[in-house]
Amino acid sequence: MTDDYIKKKYEPILPQKDEWPVMKLSKSRKEFVKKVAEAAKNRILEFTGGKVEVLKEELETTHYREKLRIKQNPWAVDPEDDYDFWNGVKSSLVQLSADNSLTKVQRKKKYIDILDQITLRYAEEIASTFKHTHYKVTRSIVTTGFARLLNAARVKGFKRLFSNQYTLQDKIQIIGETKHLRDLASKGTIIMVPTHFSNLDSILIGWIISVLGLPPFIYGAGLNLFNIEIFAYFMNALGAYKVDRRKKNLVYIETLKTYSSEAIQFGVHSLFFPGGTRSRSGKIESKLKLGLLSTAVEAQRANYQKGINDVSGKIFIVPVTINYHFVLEAPSLIKEHLSITGQERYYQESDEFSTSLKISKFLLKFFTKGSDISVSVGKPMDVLGHYVDQNGNSMDKNGRIIDTRDYFISDGNITVDTQREEEYTNRLGNRIVQEFHIINRVFSSHLVAFTAFQMIKRENKKMDLFNLLRLPEEDLSIPYASFKAECKRVLERIFELRDKGKVHIAPHLRREIDQIITHGLENVGMYHAKRPLLKDKNGNIITEDLNLLYYYHNRLDGYDLEKLF
Repeated sequence: MTDDYIKKKYEPILPQKDEWPVMKLSKSRKEFVKKVAEAAKNRILEFTGGKVEVLKEELETTHYREKLRIKQNPWAVDPEDDYDFWNGVKSSLVQLSADNSLTKVQRKKKYIDILDQITLRYAEEIASTFKHTHYKVTRSIVTTGFARLLNAARVKGFKRLFSNQYTLQDKIQIIGETKHLRDLASKGTIIMVPTHFSNLDSILIGWIISVLGLPPFIYGAGLNLFNIEIFAYFMNALGAYKVDRRKKNLVYIETLKTYSSEAIQFGVHSLFFPGGTRSRSGKIESKLKLGLLSTAVEAQRANYQKGINDVSGKIFIVPVTINYHFVLEAPSLIKEHLSITGQERYYQESDEFSTSLKISKFLLKFFTKGSDISVSVGKPMDVLGHYVDQNGNSMDKNGRIIDTRDYFISDGNITVDTQREEEYTNRLGNRIVQEFHIINRVFSSHLVAFTAFQMIKRENKKMDLFNLLRLPEEDLSIPYASFKAECKRVLERIFELRDKGKVHIAPHLRREIDQIITHGLENVGMYHAKRPLLKDKNGNIITEDLNLLYYYHNRLDGYDLEKLF
């Protein structure tokens, strides 16, 4: 697939760059930040019910937690004046408490002034710094640089790094509802909600958005990524706004949610990782973080309140699954998961390889290994989880058009109902999880990892998971003939699920079973120092790292395939 083909297939959709919502937002960034800060302040005042003592308590809690963060968990990306700012907040709070000459009204006003300073600071910290020139450069770096690495692996000869024989489209397959997504992006506002397994996901999705000819999206990226200089450049250029998960106080959370809601109402296409963070277990997310997701429901109601009742005011949710054969961070992620869930039953070992890993080395290895990636775009939905047609109309289970606006009406008017919107957000979260599993694409690596782990588990039925994971690898060996038979049985069930529309499969799963197994063994955990699955000299199936095998096995959790064992 050539670059010319991609350009013809995915011509950039209207509007052009000067009319991109993200460009308009960037041009009015200063005013937008002030608007967010003011709206967040009002939300918090509403939460406190106008009570001075409640507001005082929230401000003191915010200050305490921020000072604790600075002391116990500082990051290089933190503002240089962090310490001084929060010391200033403390001084203001102490002076207010000690000043008995103030009336209740005066005291409340001063507390609100402090709140105003904090929400403005938070809004400024969170806000993206999108610049079109940086976006173009970043897109070029990702497309050209990664393609060069790909050609280094596949084209022989001195000039291999400068060959154009292969492109990223040979490496990264985009499947699913791409045309539907593009149609809706020119009509309303898109919120893309991908699965999240690797720190590379943000860059990958940014490239996918670009290659599909879509306007740039803004998205919440963990502030920790901005500690890495190369990631910080990419994140800023691709329109990321910063999400600091260390900050758990009400003021920050409400400011973050306000930023998201206001940006969506502005018409900016957005991207959330609804799992909140990378999947530690390797499973597709089953429980989502609903904070940012709730802002989509809120923004939809707000648009209706403004009288925007046509498709231009409609918000579309598009689930996306990212499918890898291996995940760079898998060793540390699964250890963290097991440490949390197993507590004293799990004994963590050091993994020097994963902690000393350099991202540049990984990229070189990754793109010269020939391991495929696919990105599956799901059917767009409204904020209530109904599928929508090409024109943006919401459809019920029987294919009848319904009006989403009706769901926000009470006593004949569009109203704010927090409990109702929480229920809608929960419903939307459940629908996204369902769609994740439907559009998930099964790879050979998932098949072999799932089958091997289930066979080991079956042979040790009396052991719980944590005792099972402590089994010495040298005692774990699966005869190839038995493994082949079980892989075939699992694969048959996967095809049955595919036929029922419950999962997708990669094209390589249509090969002969021995070829599928070989492909799976070559690709599963291919970059790790200890391979989760491989053949020994006798042709038997063994593992060098049972934890990693468990991680890659988990990708097929949620399909009841374990019942086959």
